[in-house]
Amino acid sequence: MNITLRQLKVFESVARRLSFTRAAEELYLTQPAVSMQIKQFEEAVGLPLFERLGKKIYLTRAGDELYRLSRTISQQIEEAEQIIEELKGTEGGKLLIAVASTVHYFAIRLLADFCARYPKVRVNFKVTNRKGLLQMLDENEADIVLMGQPPDDSDLLAEPFMENPLVIIAPPAHPWAERRGIRLEELRQETFLMREQGSGTRTSVERFFAERGIVIMTSMEMNTNGAIKQGVEVGLGLGIVSVHTVERELEDRRVVVLDVESFPIIRQWYQVHRTGKRLSAAGRAFKEFVRQEARRFVKVDWRRLRMADSGTAVDSSL
Repeated sequence: MNITLRQLKVFESVARRLSFTRAAEELYLTQPAVSMQIKQFEEAVGLPLFERLGKKIYLTRAGDELYRLSRTISQQIEEAEQIIEELKGTEGGKLLIAVASTVHYFAIRLLADFCARYPKVRVNFKVTNRKGLLQMLDENEADIVLMGQPPDDSDLLAEPFMENPLVIIAPPAHPWAERRGIRLEELRQETFLMREQGSGTRTSVERFFAERGIVIMTSMEMNTNGAIKQGVEVGLGLGIVSVHTVERELEDRRVVVLDVESFPIIRQWYQVHRTGKRLSAAGRAFKEFVRQEARRFVKVDWRRLRMADSGTAVDSSL
């Protein structure tokens, strides 16, 4: 077969996503360009690799076999690239860092400092939700991911690097804004703006209240912390968010943190990558930088916020 690495890369992307459109987006190509590469690849192979049923495409038997081999070849190419980056040391190389949408509030500052320290390292920075991060880990697309605790998976290595306290926020005009020691039972009468199903914050909050037999009313779901904060500001309901996402709002007195018993819920931020992944020198430097320096980039010290005398709740399960 007379095939090119470019054709193999395009085929691997289409086969993984089972979509010409999403492969084109991933590779920054037009859909006709992707279709042309696949056509040329199939001509070189001499067999059809995809079949279309309705609006969906599926791998043929030949396509399935080649996809398995293409993944192996792609991993070997990545290992070769890592070896080259290793030889370059931290003076060069590239990194793909992906973070949860909640993390990016302080990760931008962290990344700026890292890039100033290692100016020759080329960093690709992506922000996405939990589902997107897990997909990137599954497909080995990112070097290091910063997120809440990932699911138990023997193929993932997760290292906690900082606490992530979840707090209840309200508009400054809320009747409870100045109260101390609000009881959990009283939350039943309030409505909450919540993250979407499947988010780490949503799962943690639901488990916390379920363990205490508390049912709270959800007025609406929102897929970003920014939307929740804005909704709280205009009085749509209370919100439960990471304290790291409300630095500016607290500073500008646009929201307040309520003093509720058993809050904050203490979670952890983790840096995650595939087990056995060969990190470049730049990747190892970033991982150590996060481990040692991350706390410097968080402006809100939750321990100084007014919290209930009854203590805090530690969520170690998520």
